[in-house]
Amino acid sequence: MFTVVITTYNRLDLLKRAIQTSLDQTVASEVLVVDDCSQDGTAAYCEGLMASETRFRYLRNNTNQGHSRSVNRGIEAAQGDWIKLLDDDDYLAPNCLAQMEKAIALCPTAVICSCQAAQVNAQGVELSRTPITGPGEMFTIPQGDIHYGMLIDVVPFGTPVQVAFRRDAFIQTQGWDSHLDTNFDDIDSWMKLAEHGDAVFINQCLTYRTIWPGGYNHRLALGDRLTAHLDLKQGIYHRIPPHHHHHCPPFDHIAQYLKLHWSLAALKQRKFTLALQLADGALFSLRAWQLLWQIRQWRRNLAQPMPHVEKRVLTPLPTPAIG
Repeated sequence: MFTVVITTYNRLDLLKRAIQTSLDQTVASEVLVVDDCSQDGTAAYCEGLMASETRFRYLRNNTNQGHSRSVNRGIEAAQGDWIKLLDDDDYLAPNCLAQMEKAIALCPTAVICSCQAAQVNAQGVELSRTPITGPGEMFTIPQGDIHYGMLIDVVPFGTPVQVAFRRDAFIQTQGWDSHLDTNFDDIDSWMKLAEHGDAVFINQCLTYRTIWPGGYNHRLALGDRLTAHLDLKQGIYHRIPPHHHHHCPPFDHIAQYLKLHWSLAALKQRKFTLALQLADGALFSLRAWQLLWQIRQWRRNLAQPMPHVEKRVLTPLPTPAIG
């Protein structure tokens, strides 16, 4: 049912952990590594493993293609109906795929599934955990509510380590946008996948995301992240269905909120001149501050009913009585 697609580049020591936790899943799955032309012994290790492990496959790019193109190549070659993405510095709990399989079986219309993740340091020590996002251990959000929830940041699918999705729906989206490489390319993909079905969430920590200086997200300038974030939110805004239009904030309010958000991120890094540049007047926008406060309040109460976003608890059907 699942293919775990692991993308890697010159991180063999970390990759070994990602591969092993994928092979150690309590349900059988295909594990496929896409190597973006590593020069650190990754090829020799993976080719040796492929010779001894029938569930493992290895693809190598002849030249460095970037993260997004590597993701697309892996999914194109995958044999599973569902894809579980995994970056080489992240890893899975042993029951990750089993729990996702259970949740997906309860919602056949789902095209995307997300779970909680623990943020860990380079030594594997837990630093934090993504919050509970809705009612019950497993719940679903109907397709018609997903984009509105993404717009106001109350439908947090999370990073690739948290997410699995249906391969056929992904193929219809034309894959990850390489122009966004590691800069909201994942959220852009979730946005497009949500056009094709419902979403399932699991309030259980099944994955581990490593927070360390070598992470790709640490290499991105805040200004570039703001620009990409604005484009992403505009794409989401245009996908909001009509029944949400009357309570949806105007996009210029969303834009001001994003500028304020990234300006505050710059202030935390003590980049005061950059903070003023990113704000572009948003520091003095009452609407921006109101929306920032409102969204933070909503996010603090993700387990509670969200305004205009339906969350349905998923429970197994009762076993019929015999006799």
